[in-house]
Amino acid sequence: MKNGSGIEWRTLFLLFVCMIAWFAAGLMWQTDFWWISLVVFPYTVAFHTSLQHETIHGHPTGWSWFNELLVSLPLVLLFPYRRYRALHLQHHNDLNLTDPYEDPESYFWPESMVVRRSWIWRTIFRWNNTLAGRLVIGPALSIVGFVRTEALRIWRGEPGVRLAWLLHGAGAAFVVWIVLYLFEMPLWTYLAIAVYPALSLTSLRSYAEHQAAENVGARSAIVETNVLFSLLFLNNNLHIVHHANPHVAWYDLPELYRERRRQFLAANDHTLFDGYGDIARRFAFRVKQPVDHPFLARDSSMLVQSEQKV
Repeated sequence: MKNGSGIEWRTLFLLFVCMIAWFAAGLMWQTDFWWISLVVFPYTVAFHTSLQHETIHGHPTGWSWFNELLVSLPLVLLFPYRRYRALHLQHHNDLNLTDPYEDPESYFWPESMVVRRSWIWRTIFRWNNTLAGRLVIGPALSIVGFVRTEALRIWRGEPGVRLAWLLHGAGAAFVVWIVLYLFEMPLWTYLAIAVYPALSLTSLRSYAEHQAAENVGARSAIVETNVLFSLLFLNNNLHIVHHANPHVAWYDLPELYRERRRQFLAANDHTLFDGYGDIARRFAFRVKQPVDHPFLARDSSMLVQSEQKV
């Protein structure tokens, strides 16, 4: 929780450490320790998206404009913060979780659209529903789907979308300048060694955190993992705890889970994974759930395109 000043200093400290580590990784690129950048870059860029997620839910201060300013440098380059915020808050309507018509973070399709796709696309989507596929091609599918959908939103003049992209463009231009002139790194290299691996790390988290289920609680999973991944994801691996308490700070989620573990597991039909190794063993090359949503049957013309779909 926030202290008397209304500021969560632990979150601010992590943001400071994240930015320093990212900058240090960039400066190491032209040294004999360049290989450290290959490890630190993906972790810090993915970690920065976790910090952005915290600000979306009202942390670390009570001023939303200041929280946005704190994470305004888009280290991942590709997704405007304000669009992420709008789509993610829409995702937090738990009654619509995984619904391809309503949930912008759903990886499911309506069956009526799946059957109209070519066998090549059905194969790609099926592979994307395995963990290996999600890590390898999942980021590319998300990027293409997101950009296409956002272009349509801009064309239609949807409120706030153009401003979000303009603000993002300013921040992204500054990051690109740092990469090119301070890190002395080609942009394609940064995209290859920092951005894409970071998106794969976030895909590791999101792969198992939701599933289609009639029971609303069972749509959000729990992954009991080690401190490395818990910190990277800011305890968002305890996903049903986060969805039930979206305004609770990251560092209070584990205690809340320990106190009410039995209740949370009962609420989500014991959808529990023993770390990300457990998920890899079970679903590395096996589909976790089908591409088409298992129990939704509506006119596909009503589909609201999500950031994940292509």
